[in-house]
Amino acid sequence: MYDERMAMSSPAFYYYMQERKRIMPKVGIVMGSDSDLKVMSKAAAMLEQLGIDYEMTIISAHREPDVFFEWAKAAESKGMKVIIAGAGMAAHLPGMCAALFPMPVVGVPMSGKNLAGEDALFSIVQMPPGIPVATVAIDGGMNAAILAAKILATSDTALLDRLKAYTVQMKETVQAKAAKLDKIGYEAYLQNK
Repeated sequence: MYDERMAMSSPAFYYYMQERKRIMPKVGIVMGSDSDLKVMSKAAAMLEQLGIDYEMTIISAHREPDVFFEWAKAAESKGMKVIIAGAGMAAHLPGMCAALFPMPVVGVPMSGKNLAGEDALFSIVQMPPGIPVATVAIDGGMNAAILAAKILATSDTALLDRLKAYTVQMKETVQAKAAKLDKIGYEAYLQNK
């Protein structure tokens, strides 16, 4: 007779689950349109730089609500710990993610043709009580990834070390620019930039 508890305690099952955890995306990146990809790709690139697995997709909350509901409800079971949701105009995607996903959601307001992204920014930050969405700057895909990484780093010391190293790298980059400015002056700096 098949004993599920025994199978789950076997070494093979343990290694299967370890491998599954390793490749399960910890961050979901979702956007409402492929026009958002330029900004959201910056989130993906930063997650890759920090060694964080992610899943990226395009789902319109308005044009395919059934697909969106399915994706958002399944995110937790896929191992996701944070969702980065980018949207423009009415920007319902981040708020709907927060309503369905029990863990943190980071909203990325997209700049648009009409109101330069302010409509999306105001939509995302004005969530009702009980449905918070952390919101970064308009077109702030990279910062959304860094914020997601910082959330994950609260329980991942290796990731925290990588974030600290990234901070040191940023500091060194600025210091190198300052040294170059001191050495060659602002006119030559601007010509060589």
